[in-house]
Amino acid sequence: MIELRTPAEIEEMKAAGRFVAETLATLRDETKVGTNLLTIDRKAHDLIRRAGAESCYIDYAPSFGNGPFGKVICTSINDAVLHGLPHDYTLRDGDLVSLDFAVAVDGWVADSAVSFVVGSPRDEDLRLIDTTERALDAAIAAATVGNRIGDISAAIAAIAHGEGYEINTDFGGHGVGRTMHGDPHVANDGRPGRGFPLRAGLVLALEPWFLATTDELRTDEDGWTLRSADGSRGAHSEHTVAITEDGPIVLTDRSFLGVK
Repeated sequence: MIELRTPAEIEEMKAAGRFVAETLATLRDETKVGTNLLTIDRKAHDLIRRAGAESCYIDYAPSFGNGPFGKVICTSINDAVLHGLPHDYTLRDGDLVSLDFAVAVDGWVADSAVSFVVGSPRDEDLRLIDTTERALDAAIAAATVGNRIGDISAAIAAIAHGEGYEINTDFGGHGVGRTMHGDPHVANDGRPGRGFPLRAGLVLALEPWFLATTDELRTDEDGWTLRSADGSRGAHSEHTVAITEDGPIVLTDRSFLGVK
């Protein structure tokens, strides 16, 4: 069921969005060459506890995973792009890191992801990350009353295809509210003018993610981490966005912190 939020409810959701934004900014700043993925998860867990928030991941057990997830953040490295289960791995120079984080604050959920390189970046990785960020910007710009879900999907795809990337539509954006995943599904490719009409009060997590040279995924032995089928690297950018009569509001915006 697709749910619409009142202006007052969207105002209440801003606390969760701000916390998610601040946490990802903190974790990105502290994640460097030599950082262990389990350290990132412990830091995120501590921030959640201190804020009185609730993790959306630790007890998450969907049909496609080997649940419950058991950690509070997704850490996807290099050829991993989604649902990366934190494990005993120490980051090396040039690793491409994607952090995906969702929590509930006072019963409202916000969900966001960021990709970056630790140490010395490769040009092709920076291009891939930049493409996901520009695709996310295009998706947000299309999230206006009067458009349809397909307009968001098409905006994402135009950026990706323009850079020569293929698109997997198995996993994409989704509704956000009292739970992390709700209707509607927002694929990262689609036809403009199609799908559910965008209305004021609709809150969506928009999340372009692309792989460098394939659109096929494989599941890691941990039952969660999704990697490219050919070993090429992946990147993932995500924001929680509220559609209003006055335009989209990015609830997980990090720009006020001086970071993307």
